[in-house]
Formats: sequence, structure tokens, C-alpha cells
Amino acid sequence: MSENLLEVRDLRKYFPLSAGLFSRRRGEVRAVDGVSFDLAEGETLGLVGESGCGKSTLGRAILRLIEPTAGKVTFQGEDVLSLDRRALRAKRRQMQIIFQDPYASLNPRMQVGDIVGEALTIHGIASGSERRERIVELLRIVGLAPEAYGRYAHEFSGGQRQRIGIARALAVIPKLIIADEPVSALDVSIQAQILNLLLDLQERFELTYLFISHDLRVVKNVSDRVAVMYLGKIVELAGRDALYKVPLHPYTQALLSAIPLPDPRRKKRRIILQGDVPSPINPPPGCAFHTRCAYAEARCREESPGLREILPGHFASCHFAPDVGRENAAS
Repeated sequence: MSENLLEVRDLRKYFPLSAGLFSRRRGEVRAVDGVSFDLAEGETLGLVGESGCGKSTLGRAILRLIEPTAGKVTFQGEDVLSLDRRALRAKRRQMQIIFQDPYASLNPRMQVGDIVGEALTIHGIASGSERRERIVELLRIVGLAPEAYGRYAHEFSGGQRQRIGIARALAVIPKLIIADEPVSALDVSIQAQILNLLLDLQERFELTYLFISHDLRVVKNVSDRVAVMYLGKIVELAGRDALYKVPLHPYTQALLSAIPLPDPRRKKRRIILQGDVPSPINPPPGCAFHTRCAYAEARCREESPGLREILPGHFASCHFAPDVGRENAAS
């Protein structure tokens, strides 16, 4: 495995809650609550979980599109959170993002050539005819005709708009791309095209991906490792094959059981989670998942399990992870 390109340690992002005439602080939303992981150069780490679990907030906090509350982010050996504004702008040339919504993420008043080429101007990479040639080449690489240069975003379909977003991210030749649900707003047939494009670009430009999604089928096709997130924390982290074959956390088991089978004649045990989803404003004590977990005991309500290595390279945040794994393997 290559050296780590990105290292995240105990990253937290809390959003304050204010109320009353004088906007007094009444609490906080713990959107990201102590996340740690490494990302090797050339690797794709899939990040999955329910809506609202903090996936997108984590991605934005890594890039400092929103400022983290605490923690450490090291990229190429440099502490990203300690950089001043000028140094951060230079570092962002190596760290880009593809947004979820191809409709909202593109400026409707700008032509496609200006959208894709804006970063070239900001970073002083190219100007004049060279800038135009680079933009046209980027459009060709992502599957768009040169004529797209002078058109506006509203003239394109959703899949074509996402290709524009990908071209914009590629413009500065980054090392790391955070793909924040890049296909969730697209039709299934278009999703496959965009996923294949991302895989081709990764090989061609030696890219590293943090791939955020709620769709475990998509993540399985593109990831080397998978991290499962619940209520602001990573509860399981493992190689793709290991996680899909023998999940060690009850939450991961439930997510995987919800994946529909392509053959309707095959039967599958569906795990229906009971209980309410806890609030990130007031998370429960102990294990955050104990309110919905079939394995929960008194210990789970009092003691928070840390993310620990249960099997080689397979981490889980559950007091009973070995038992859960054995039961799942037997079934």
C-alpha cells in the first residue's frame, strides 16, 4: 500500500444552537464527533451512512469549506487546519470536491468555459488561448463536445452537468477528490456512466478519492475500503470485500440487508431497526446505536465502545463485534 496522502485525527464539527432575544447558546449539533482515518495515495475510501449522519459535513470540514471545531487534518504531511488563507488557497489546488447537486453547484450566469476555467485563473495556471485549449481538452476528457465551452449550465442534462463539475475539479490536476454523493441525483443509467468515468479518471490521473454515498451498491463498485458512519462517528472500517462479506457492526448489518437483490426469487433476511434515531443535539450516553440495536445490554447504555481492530484491517465500534460477526457469518 502507498503512503498516506490524507490523515484525519479526532475531527469534530459542532454547530451551535441559539435561541431567545439575545441569541444565547442553547446547545450544539454534533455533526462530526471524533472521526479518525487514513487515506493512502491512489486509494478510494467509500464513506456510507444514513442521511444526516455527518458524511457531507466531514468532507467539507476536511477541505475547510466549513471550519472544524477540533481535530487534525494532515494532507501530504502538512497540517491543513493550521494554514492561513493564502497557504490554504495554494493547498486547495491539490484537494478538490465534486458536489452532490449538479443543478445547484454550477453558476447559472457563467458559461461552462468560465466555470471550468475559473480555477485556472485563480491559481495562475493558464491564460488566453492556452487557457481555452486546456478547458476544451478537459471537456473532451469528461465526454463533452468543445461547443459546450460557450453554453450555460441550464442547457445541459443532469449527467452532463455533473461532467462539467468533474471537469472543474480536474482543472488544477489535484491529488485528492472528495466526491460528495456525485451520482445520487442522477438516473440509474446515467449513474453507471459517471461512475465509469470517475474510475477511468482515477487511473489516468492517479487520483485518490473519498467517495461519499448512502448507496452501498455504488460504494461496493468503486471502493477499496469502506467506512460506515452513524451519528457523527465511524462505527466500522474495513476492506470492501471483508465488510460486505462479514460486517461486524449491527448497523452495518442492517444497511447491507436493505440492499435489494437483482433476482426476486432469492430470499434475504431483512433487518428492521427498531426505535427512534437519536438526535445529534442530545446523543444518548454509551453507544449511540444502543437505542436501535438488538444486541444492546446494560454495558452499551453506559460505556461508549471505541473503534478497535477486531480482525486484521477490520475495525468496529461495538462491544460485541466478534459475536455479531460470527452470527452473521453463520447466517
